[in-house]
Amino acid sequence: MPELPEIVALEQFLAEHAVGAVVGRVDVSALSVLKTFDPPVTALQGRDVTGVGHWGKHLGMDCDGLWLITHLSRGGWLRWVDEPAAAPPKPGKGPLALRVHFFTPEGATPAFDLTEAGTKKRLAVWVTSDPLSVPGIARLGPDALAVSEPEFAEILRGTSQRVKNALTDQTLIAGIGNAYSDEILHTARLSPFANAGTLDDAQVTGLYSAMRATLADAIERSVGQDAARLKGEKRSGFQVHARTGLPCPVCGDTVREVSYADKSFQYCATCQTGGKILADRRMSRLLK
Repeated sequence: MPELPEIVALEQFLAEHAVGAVVGRVDVSALSVLKTFDPPVTALQGRDVTGVGHWGKHLGMDCDGLWLITHLSRGGWLRWVDEPAAAPPKPGKGPLALRVHFFTPEGATPAFDLTEAGTKKRLAVWVTSDPLSVPGIARLGPDALAVSEPEFAEILRGTSQRVKNALTDQTLIAGIGNAYSDEILHTARLSPFANAGTLDDAQVTGLYSAMRATLADAIERSVGQDAARLKGEKRSGFQVHARTGLPCPVCGDTVREVSYADKSFQYCATCQTGGKILADRRMSRLLK
């Protein structure tokens, strides 16, 4: 799933490639992605692209006051196409959900595709004049890179969630998902199952610093990359996430995993839990 660093990179990519162009035809290949119908997606056609924006994991393109907003969810992605096919795509064929064509000032006719892999179709698209009308945006907490340390501390102390869940709860802090929460907690040397509300001042400061540093580093590596390369760039910086069984680059211990029904997370026992192994069962507790 694209998280804040990839969304910021895609935002910058669209700022460089789409802003200043005119929206041409909009092809909808999967009707289920559209979450709004008034105004219709065809209302974007003929409008100038005047800006871009993001809200947590939501990415938006401003078409002269009318926003096209998407949440890519777990299997979605944005792909830039320099020379798209002239014929509209056939509905329901392949991963393509929606294609937006452009006319650039230079006379080119590129497009971007919103695609979604897998069988669980969760990619969503809204057309609206007010981004805050999108339910997911209206519920968001402060952006992870905009929240101050005192605000961050107040958020954590106002919840009894495990710190892993608190970091990924978009109503508390926007933009962090499964991957970067693993990396942030590893950098902060905290157990994923620590209670967010009982962290001491030093732990909160360390976690805040780790969050800022991890996300800033990922953004620095991602911005400027071609959209097609962002997934690989994201994986290249991981120390524990998606590295089960490999040595921790900090201490050399084996990176371990806790699996759930539809996801998993990774951690280093030496760096984060004092050598204690977290039980790998969905309903089990932290082994103390």
